[in-house]
Formats: sequence, structure tokens, C-alpha cells
Amino acid sequence: MTYAMPKTPVCGLRERKKQRTRDALVRAAVELFVAQGYDGTTVDEIADAVGVSQRTFFRYFAGKEEVALALEDTVEDAYVTAVAARPPGEPPFEALHAALRASWDGIGALIVAVVPLPTYMAMYRVIESTPTLLAAQLRRSSVVEGRLAAVIAAREGLDAADPRPRVLVGAVGGVLRAAQRLWGDGDETTVESIRRITEEHLALLVPVLTQPWGEHKGVSGISFFQT
Repeated sequence: MTYAMPKTPVCGLRERKKQRTRDALVRAAVELFVAQGYDGTTVDEIADAVGVSQRTFFRYFAGKEEVALALEDTVEDAYVTAVAARPPGEPPFEALHAALRASWDGIGALIVAVVPLPTYMAMYRVIESTPTLLAAQLRRSSVVEGRLAAVIAAREGLDAADPRPRVLVGAVGGVLRAAQRLWGDGDETTVESIRRITEEHLALLVPVLTQPWGEHKGVSGISFFQT
């Protein structure tokens, strides 16, 4: 099966052609990973699906891992950009939370330029269920958290050695991973469901850190008990 190369607005004929080839490789890879698993898919199959050589594949990606996480890189880059664009003076946690909402609102257009949203959501579950990809994703998440911490530090005029941006970003990142893991184990596969679960988890962050658990209720009426 050959996949059509989706068009992406990039300046210059050569650049447009390269972007179309890259997008086509990502689309073919994701659809193959979803259909037959990460370990059951080869680089040759991905290249054949697009009608290019293995050598061409390796011009764009170092291997299967990189192409499998290419859409996640797009999502994470959009989030970092959204945080940097938040209004000056907005408190750091509010900036991270509002940027998350903004990136969710705009990410659809970035994703559907390469794959349909349901396919992207299915690929996320492939990542969660594949140890090699999950480990790679966690390593990359650490790099993204470093970028976010640097953005927050710059917004607040803090010295690079100040630990508070890293602590905040690490806490929020941990909440996001917990929400995503819960979503990945559930039956719903929509963007709306992962957004809802993420919002519910973020709403718990401050109360869980600052309030006695025995006096408050969590998501869906679950009680938090003091240990």
C-alpha cells in the first residue's frame, strides 16, 4: 500500500518536497505501528509504503524510534512555544496550565496535516505499551522539562541555578504523565477524554500538595486519606 504525501506549507519547492517526504514517512510508520505493532514493523516496510529507499528513510530519521516519536516531538514543541507566548506577569503555574489548553486547541491542525487524530491517539497507546518507546519518551520528556524550566526562569527573571522552575515543571510533568497513563489504560480514545482526565489531574495538584487529604474529595468523589 502506498500512502499519499500530505501537503505542508513550507517555503521553497525543495523544502516542500522534503517536508512531504518526511510527513509521508511519519504517516506510513504510524499506521504500520498501529496496525502491526512497533516490533513487528521494519524500516524497509515503512520505506516501501512511501515508495522510497531505505537510504532515503535514514536521511530523515535515525531509526524506527525517532520516526515513532516524531508526532510527540511536534506536540511537545507546540507546548513549549505556547508557554513562551503566555502574557508577561502571568504566574508560572497558570502559564503552564493555560499553555496546555492553548496547545491542545491548536495541536489538531498540526497532527491532521500528517495523520488523522484517531490514528495519532492510537499511536500514543502503542508508545505506552511498548517498553522501548516508553523509555525513549521518558528520556525526551526530561529534555522538554529542561526547556520549559528555562522558559519559566527567563519569564520570571530568575538565575539559571534557581531550582524553582525545574521543581514546578517536574511536578506538572509528573501529573501529565499520570493522567496520560490513566487515559492509556481506559476505554476512551478521544482527544476530549484525554483533555478531561488531564484537567481533572491538574486541578488536584495544588490541593494534594497543600491540603490535608482526609478533608477533601478527589476526582469522581474518591477520598484522599492521610497516611
